[in-house]
Amino acid sequence: MSEYLTKTLPQAIGVTAYVALVSLIMFHAEQLFGEPKDSFIGPIAFLLLFVTSAAVMGILIFGRPVMFYLDGKKKDAIYTLLATVAWLIIITSSTIISLIIIG
Repeated sequence: MSEYLTKTLPQAIGVTAYVALVSLIMFHAEQLFGEPKDSFIGPIAFLLLFVTSAAVMGILIFGRPVMFYLDGKKKDAIYTLLATVAWLIIITSSTIISLIIIG
């Protein structure tokens, strides 16, 4: 099981980095793009970002497990998915605890 943990850590770090980048852009959106205008482009851009994020997260989290599954390695697929989710739980918990401690 430890080999799965070491192989899936980069995937979890990639997910975390992507989420942090999107959060940073959204947090500074007004500074980057100026005052919001009454336009339908804003909701379109948000929905496109949402769909793109879903695709990127799908690839990062489910890409390798699906490849294992299609190759007939069902045990590897399940362990890889569980290890990735475990890393995400650890990273999320650490982030929340850090925010609580920092105040």
